[in-house]
Amino acid sequence: MQDILLSVEGIGKSYPGVRANDDVSFRIGTGEVHALLGENGAGKSTLVKMIYGLVKPDEGRMMLRGQPYAPVEPRAARAAGVAMVFQHFSLFEALNVAENVALGMENPPPMRELAARIRSVSEEYGLPLDPSRMVGDLSAGERQRVEIIRCLLQDPKLLIMDEPTSVLTPQEVGILFRTLRQLSSEGTAILYISHKLEEIRTLCDAATILRRGKVVGSADPRQSTARELAEMMVGAVLTPPERKAAEKGEVVLGVTALNAASPIPFGTSLKEVSFTVARGEVLGIAGVAGNGQDELLLALSGELKSAPDRVRIAGRAAGDLGPAERRRAGLVAAPEDRYGHAAAPDMSLVENAFLTGQIRRNLDRGGFIDWPATRAFADEIIATYDVRTPGNHVAARALSGGNLQKFLIGRELDQSPDVIVINQPTWGVDAAAAAAIRQAILNRAAEGAGVVVISQDLDELLEVSDMFAVLNEGRLTRPRPVKGLTIDEIGLMMGGAHGMEVAHHVEA
Repeated sequence: MQDILLSVEGIGKSYPGVRANDDVSFRIGTGEVHALLGENGAGKSTLVKMIYGLVKPDEGRMMLRGQPYAPVEPRAARAAGVAMVFQHFSLFEALNVAENVALGMENPPPMRELAARIRSVSEEYGLPLDPSRMVGDLSAGERQRVEIIRCLLQDPKLLIMDEPTSVLTPQEVGILFRTLRQLSSEGTAILYISHKLEEIRTLCDAATILRRGKVVGSADPRQSTARELAEMMVGAVLTPPERKAAEKGEVVLGVTALNAASPIPFGTSLKEVSFTVARGEVLGIAGVAGNGQDELLLALSGELKSAPDRVRIAGRAAGDLGPAERRRAGLVAAPEDRYGHAAAPDMSLVENAFLTGQIRRNLDRGGFIDWPATRAFADEIIATYDVRTPGNHVAARALSGGNLQKFLIGRELDQSPDVIVINQPTWGVDAAAAAAIRQAILNRAAEGAGVVVISQDLDELLEVSDMFAVLNEGRLTRPRPVKGLTIDEIGLMMGGAHGMEVAHHVEA
């Protein structure tokens, strides 16, 4: 029996109208890799925020190494030996690695000494980093290394990791897992949050499952299937997405030799991107974060314009059209950034439904918003996509990340589009919701839409796609049929392996 490092006993937390955590109890042993599982809104984020000192519990207590533990802020948690790597990186792109690491330390040593420590620790744990490199020039995997090394320099006894593999290639996931196993063998406990259940089964020693704020069970992931874990999370039997027979029709989206300078600081410009998508077809586009995915969505949605003939929608030249004109032409788009780009966080769900649904759902009359129709549209999305919310009046930012994602994807899919472009459709979404979103995408394709899915989740792309391509440094490989592709081939394509064919022209 391992020594107990952290004991959580009867922890509870309430917000107006929401019981986020209710009598939560579990233990983590020294050196244990412990998974925290649950669907969106189950209370995982609130729980780890209380462990890390970002949120104060209403009741219950925590014990760390046998002593009462109640951090009032993250600084106190770090001083007690608790560190956290967040899902969204908190790094300054205009600073170098050493400067970013120093910002996360209470009393950083002189920069030369810190640089030497970064080199030493990063090499010791198989995560090599150059302290002098600018963060803006780093890949997503390298940026995550900065976050991890910043934590390791604090010599943590408990490391909390929130969705750590969502932006990594398969090869980078392997490197991360070797590092985490090394930390575990040295006595560091790891609290691991992920919706990728096969990873949980590979890495974790134990799992605590939350549902609607309560602990509903525990499991040994190595003795459970991914489906069993998922069904414990949602409390229901899951059915895999079903691909309905669909004949490919005419080309509804054509992109030819598209070049576009990135408007994003430290972004990646698009270089000679070419592909076609037919009715009933799903094109999956993979790539490590930061290789032009955001720019590609901007160029397809109309936020980033080009010469007219570089983008064609249903045969019509559309490269010079803006987002509203492209929506009228039949193209809808859902960007990755749900806070600020896909949604207005402080506006209600009804108002957010209007923002992109106005044109295709006819939500205005004579220049005035048709509020009954807009509310009905919002309610339709909430019901169809099981969005957990007290009502359509709630502000977008009040929803959990996964529930907001379901609302935003549903908003686009329910506009009867001819072309759908989605970046990261199931980002931060639980297994049941991810399956529902993927099924909805397949249903729209079966109804005759052409779909482009940009995702860093390879399992997702292999499940929904007919054709597969990879973005690397702004260039797109020639789309290939999904059938016959191996994970190793895909990983090499994502890493920019030499010799991989890049499409400069649309296939005949």
